[in-house]
Amino acid sequence: MTLLTWLALPLTLFFYFISKTLYQKFKTILVSPVLLAPALLIGILMLSHSSYEQYKQGADFISYMLGPATVAFAVPMYKYFYLLKKYRVEITLSVASGTLVAMVSSMILAGFFHLQSTLVQSIIPRSVTIPIAINVSQTLGGDPNITILFVVLSGIIGTLIAPRLIQTLALHSSIAKGLLLGVASHGTGTARAFELGKIEGTFSSLGMIIAALLTILFSNMLLPSLFM
Repeated sequence: MTLLTWLALPLTLFFYFISKTLYQKFKTILVSPVLLAPALLIGILMLSHSSYEQYKQGADFISYMLGPATVAFAVPMYKYFYLLKKYRVEITLSVASGTLVAMVSSMILAGFFHLQSTLVQSIIPRSVTIPIAINVSQTLGGDPNITILFVVLSGIIGTLIAPRLIQTLALHSSIAKGLLLGVASHGTGTARAFELGKIEGTFSSLGMIIAALLTILFSNMLLPSLFM
């Protein structure tokens, strides 16, 4: 094991806390943990002439925790279960529509730019959380590494656009704001939604989870025939 492998986890945590502190102070996406921390880590890899695999060996624990972190979103949902029950029809229809639009728009854009089939299959699950996106990508025959890249980009771009979109559409409903962020920008959007309020964060969590489940369903029922 190399020195970078041993330092991978503490360096990741160190850069995360630095970027989080800066983000809390300046409130700009440029110093957001999802953007600044990876940029600093990439800089370390380039300066030390190290490979991603060397880094990954030491930081795999963080990837492993993605699953439990996603499950933890169930806690605020339990707290606001009465709202989830009250708006169950609206939630189901809006999330299903958003999920289909995300998948179909990815296919249309990929086709418009004449991308290879592997790229198309990798991009389709870009709007769901990484563990689910990887599974869907593999099911369709895509490249999980490309999928991860587009999932991260979707989260960052969605988080950048969402506040302006909410303002333009004059959305005052906490539920609508949360679902918008959760369906479009998965975990990154959910983190942003919790900054807006607990209800926004709760419904963003719900939207993210339902979107992930529907993406699995749609990808197994509707999409395989398109790539045969």
